[in-house]
Amino acid sequence: MKKTWRRFAPLFLALAFALVFSACTTGTSQTNGGNAEAGETVDHKTESSGGKDSKKMKIGFSMDTLQEERWQRDRDYLVAKGEELGAEVLVQSANSDDAKQIAQAENLISQGVDILIVVPHNADAAAAIVEKAHAAGIKVIAYDRLITNSDVDLYVSFDSVLIGELQAKTVVEKAPKGKYVLIGGADTDYAAHLYKKGQMNILQPLVDKGDIQIVYDQWTKDWNPAVALANMENALTANNNQIDAVIATNDGTAGAVIQALAAQNLAGKIPVSGLDAELAACQRVVEGTQLMTVYTSIKDMAETAAEVAVKMARGEQVETNATENNGKIDVPTILLEPVAATKETMDATVIAEGFHKREDVYKNVK
Repeated sequence: MKKTWRRFAPLFLALAFALVFSACTTGTSQTNGGNAEAGETVDHKTESSGGKDSKKMKIGFSMDTLQEERWQRDRDYLVAKGEELGAEVLVQSANSDDAKQIAQAENLISQGVDILIVVPHNADAAAAIVEKAHAAGIKVIAYDRLITNSDVDLYVSFDSVLIGELQAKTVVEKAPKGKYVLIGGADTDYAAHLYKKGQMNILQPLVDKGDIQIVYDQWTKDWNPAVALANMENALTANNNQIDAVIATNDGTAGAVIQALAAQNLAGKIPVSGLDAELAACQRVVEGTQLMTVYTSIKDMAETAAEVAVKMARGEQVETNATENNGKIDVPTILLEPVAATKETMDATVIAEGFHKREDVYKNVK
C-alpha cells in the first residue's frame, strides 16, 4: 500500500494542483468578466431606455404660421438639417393664434424636447413660452423674430434693420422725390419694427429735406395680404392715385399692393419693395411690377438654427456676432446678411444660389 501511494503520489499532487489552479483562474475570470459584463449591461440599458447620452435628440419647432411659402421652406430646411445632425424635429404651427402657439409649445415641452425653437406670432405673448420652457429646463431660440421681455437664450435672424434700409434705399434710387406709402408688417412682430427702423433711417433725412412726403403709413395685422390690400386701396383713394412709391415690408403685402395698383392701371409705374424672395414676387420683379425683394438665404438661417440648437442642447458653446435688447435683457444673437434682389441682380442672387429655378422665375417673361 505504501509503495502504491508513493508510486501515484506525484500524479495525485499534480491533479490536485491543477484543480486548485483551475478553480482560482475560473474565479478570477468570473469576477473580472462579471464586472465587464455588468458594465456592458448598464451601457445597453442606458441606450435602450433612452439615456441622456444616447437617446435621439428632439428639437421642438413652434411656428407662427405655414401659410406663406417662405415658412414652408424654413420648416423643410430646418427639419432636414436636424435629421442630418441626428436629431428629430417636431413641428407645430399655430396659424397666427397666440393661445394656440402657447398650448402647442406646452405640448412640445411635454413630449420631452431637448430644446425649443420659436417663431413667435406675438413677440410679447411668446415670453410665456420661454418661461414655461425654462421651468422644464429647456432653452429657447427665437427664430427670425425676437421674443421680447423674456430671458430667451438666443436669437437667430437676418439683420432686420439692414433689410429695411435695403428696401428704402432701392426704392429711393428709383423715386428720389415724391409721395410715399408705407405698408408695414404686423405691429405685434418685433422684426416689423426693426424693418421700419431701417426704412426710416433712409427716408427720414429725405423727409426732413422735403424731398419725400409720407402720405400713408399703416401696419398690416398678422401680415395678412387682405389687410394690406385694403390699406393700399385707402392710400390710393386718399391721394387720388397720386402716389410715387410704396415700401411694402414683405412679398405678401407687396402682392396685395400691386393688386391695388393694377386695378388703377398703375402696376409697374410705381416702385414697390418686398421681402422673402417668394417665387411670385421674383416673377413680379422680372416682369417689372415689383421693383425688388430682399433675398435672405432661408436655407442658411434654418441650418444655422438647427446647428446651434444641437450644440446648445449638448451644453456646447455657441458663437454669436451681435446682441439685441428685447426690453429685458441683451439677447445673444446671430445675424445673417440679406441682399437686394432686383431685375438686374435676380440671376446673380436668387437663381445663382438655387433658391428658385430660372425657368420658374422667368416663365411669364416673353
